[in-house]
Amino acid sequence: MRVEALEKVWVDKARYDNAEKLYYEKLSDVAKPNSCSLVTEIAKAREHLQNTLEKIDGIKVEPCANTEVLSRLAALEATTKEYQGIFQTILSRVSQLENQLSSNKVNSTAPVSNADANAKVSAKADDDDDDVDLFGSDSDEEDEEHARIREERLTKYAEKKATKTAIIAKSSILLDVKPWDDEIDLKVMEAEIRKITLDGLLWGASKFVPVAFGIQKVVISCVVEDEKVSIDWLTEEIEKIEELVQSVDIAAFNKI
Repeated sequence: MRVEALEKVWVDKARYDNAEKLYYEKLSDVAKPNSCSLVTEIAKAREHLQNTLEKIDGIKVEPCANTEVLSRLAALEATTKEYQGIFQTILSRVSQLENQLSSNKVNSTAPVSNADANAKVSAKADDDDDDVDLFGSDSDEEDEEHARIREERLTKYAEKKATKTAIIAKSSILLDVKPWDDEIDLKVMEAEIRKITLDGLLWGASKFVPVAFGIQKVVISCVVEDEKVSIDWLTEEIEKIEELVQSVDIAAFNKI
């Protein structure tokens, strides 16, 4: 039975090959995209574009006459012509001034006649005669009088300057004084700070301000005379209280 079946397959091989070929052709047609519909769509798009371009070419563009723009252009041209006329007037005026300056230079460099020179000499001589005071007082007496007046004025100025009150430059300072921990007695620390005394130093009000973790600081104000008290010296003196004071900062500084 097997030999007969194989012989039958061998005899019908051409038909089987044709069936196999048709099968694979069918598979290839299924795998290919529908190119016919795509070509049709492209052709329609081209035709639509061509029609649109033809419509655009047939449109006639007419110039838009904007009366407002035209009126502004006309006004601008008139203004330009007016400025051109003004500019030409200025140029002509400058030319006239240059000619006048040139003529004045020529006249100034012209030789002086003898008559003019004699007139100038005589005028100068008359001026010199006017300067001579024939009936004037003695010059020595006038010098003494001027010296006396000058000395009196200098004496009065010196007295006035000596009695004038000098302006003392002062500064108002606000200090932040921090303790080492919360166990420090701030009242004791404030009392130690106020023990620092110097001519020109005046302590003011104070208060306790919380810092963090239950620790407070002393904020104290003072007024100092700039020529007598140094700020660096004051902060160093406060920092010398080492067992109570951790640090000193200047919170505010104002000139009075």
